[in-house]
Amino acid sequence: MARQKGIIQLEGTLGDINFYFRKGKPVARKAGGGFNAKNIKTSATMLRVRENNTEFGNCSTVKKNFKLSLHPFLNAYKEGALHGRMMQLMQNIKMFDTVSERGKRTVGNGIQTPMGKIAFQQFLFTPKCTISKTLMATSSFDWESFCYTVTGFKVSGVRFPVSATHFELSLGVLCFDFATLDHLLFMGSPLLIARDSIADTFSLQPTHLPDTKGMQFAFVGLKFFQEVNGMLYLLQEEGNIGLELVGMRE
Repeated sequence: MARQKGIIQLEGTLGDINFYFRKGKPVARKAGGGFNAKNIKTSATMLRVRENNTEFGNCSTVKKNFKLSLHPFLNAYKEGALHGRMMQLMQNIKMFDTVSERGKRTVGNGIQTPMGKIAFQQFLFTPKCTISKTLMATSSFDWESFCYTVTGFKVSGVRFPVSATHFELSLGVLCFDFATLDHLLFMGSPLLIARDSIADTFSLQPTHLPDTKGMQFAFVGLKFFQEVNGMLYLLQEEGNIGLELVGMRE
């Protein structure tokens, strides 16, 4: 690779030289060589590339569908890095698939392992708004009743944004089939709590109890609102919307 010099800076191919810009600077190199579609598909030396591409595609598809399944929680969440962080999570979980040969490892097999489950449980969907730290109370999720319960709650301990007057909690139990990518999210009625609330205990439960195939994930979502003239307005700034995993099982 060589840098272009002179008043006129070219872009494109001239003869056997490619002219292009790299990091804003004009450069040139001999045309040809490198990867091409035919080599990647057929060359024995490109086997590892084909394996990586196949596994990457599986991770990308699972990530896309899993994120889509959480739309009611994340539809107003604006963190630009979430896509990349979730993609990295799926790739990490795929690595725990030890029953498949390289090139055929999947997120579905990886998440069934103890280490795959731990990786998912440790992932922070909204790192600037963790619900457990925001509520500063004791919480638990019961799989028998699908009930999320908070005790020892004091609204004075909640980390309200300056302009917030209310926050809303919602519970959803997601049934996700990693083989078919079918998914259903069973939501309950959201609970709205004002800044002057005196509640110390409350619970959330899905309106309809889950009864479908696939792994089950219990999520709690949090959103802050500001009341103006009797209307509630969602505060969409990063740190005002939260999502947290509170349980998972096969």
